[in-house]
Amino acid sequence: MAEIGAFLSSEEHGACSLVRQAKMAEAAKMRGLFISDHYHPWIDAQGESPFVWGVIGAISAATSLPVTTGVTCPTVRIHPAVVAQAAATAQSLLKGRFVFGVGSGEALNEHIVGDPWPPATTRLEMLEEAVGVIRELWKGGVVTHYGKHYTVENARLYSLPDEPPPIAVSAFGPMAAEVAARIGDGFVTVQPDKEILDHYRKHGGIGPSIAALKVCWDHDEARARKLAHQLWPTEALEGQLSQELPMPSHFEAAAAHVTEDMVADVVSCGPDPERHVQAISRYLEAGFDRVFINQIGPEQEGFFAFYRNELAPRLGV
Repeated sequence: MAEIGAFLSSEEHGACSLVRQAKMAEAAKMRGLFISDHYHPWIDAQGESPFVWGVIGAISAATSLPVTTGVTCPTVRIHPAVVAQAAATAQSLLKGRFVFGVGSGEALNEHIVGDPWPPATTRLEMLEEAVGVIRELWKGGVVTHYGKHYTVENARLYSLPDEPPPIAVSAFGPMAAEVAARIGDGFVTVQPDKEILDHYRKHGGIGPSIAALKVCWDHDEARARKLAHQLWPTEALEGQLSQELPMPSHFEAAAAHVTEDMVADVVSCGPDPERHVQAISRYLEAGFDRVFINQIGPEQEGFFAFYRNELAPRLGV
């Protein structure tokens, strides 16, 4: 039986709100938390972007749920030696309940340090080297590494958890899935894509398969549709834009012709539990082990009650 958890949107909510949502998710009997790691929101209307590692620390003191980053880019904005320390501390605070979700990143978050944004093949190469550096540091010895993309000199992590966290790797295409299979302890995506999950497994990928989706529950369907379109028109964008555009204003321009109907086609909206169950079931039927649900907008308390009373019984969890 798949585990259902809450997807916390760092693009929409400040740190204190995210911690409150984590507590509501636990009260609703959800099984875990998936939290986005961004420097910018996708569009200005979303309006937030707290530092995920501080939020994870607060969550660790507020709930007993496991936490997965969804996902961290350990290659450009933050050096992998620094991210290794952050993830090790998160694993200690969460008492072994942390999954370090990683990916090759988006220009939206990574361009801020002024480095060139490399092509996809180079980003995957950087990710593979970064994960190697991180795993070596988690062994606890002094690490010196002179690689193609990263230099580490005489680094040692003194504060380590009893066991290092598993690393789940995000992938959206066959090449990335093969890298994920080679370097990861699990697989992450946001599409109910059985083909890409099978490709990951075919190439030796192990560990849990993790997926995330957005919904917009509200008593009023029209209001839910309007809000989903206002905050997440980018859900209807396809292709490589999410990796390549560097500013929220660019995403706003790209989504200028996205209609409310287009967003409602990909985000289940409104009060009908069967509609939301159908959307979630696509991920379960594709074979994902853990599925995390994000409620769009401010109606968080109502959504978690709706999940507990309406969705969980229908999903059999």
